Amino acid sequence: MSTLSPDGDSDYGGGEAAGAVMADVLSKGREACYKARDAFYTCVEKHADKKPTEIATMGLLYPADCKKSRASFVNSCRPSWVKHFDRQYSAKKRVQRLLDGGDDRRGPISLPQPYTFKQ
Repeated sequence: MSTLSPDGDSDYGGGEAAGAVMADVLSKGREACYKARDAFYTCVEKHADKKPTEIATMGLLYPADCKKSRASFVNSCRPSWVKHFDRQYSAKKRVQRLLDGGDDRRGPISLPQPYTFKQ
């Protein structure tokens, strides 16, 4: 019997003996996953000027030049981890885009002044 993760992935204990430690959660497996993740996101940043044409999980778009590092990332990490890292990266980029956007988005919100409303 396999159990489901909160995301609905069945990557927990699928077919292996109960109580067995999965290789990808051990130190070496995590380290390989993190290196593949960092290589992929470095590639995405490096090729940020190119039009993103490939679709990853969670709506993340990336350039075709990063296909090889994406495949390595997906093969090195659990599917739920890949989703988590993609979600985290997208959220970080969204916040950065808001902070780096036009001057109208920076600073405190300007509330309407009383004189703008006609009585």
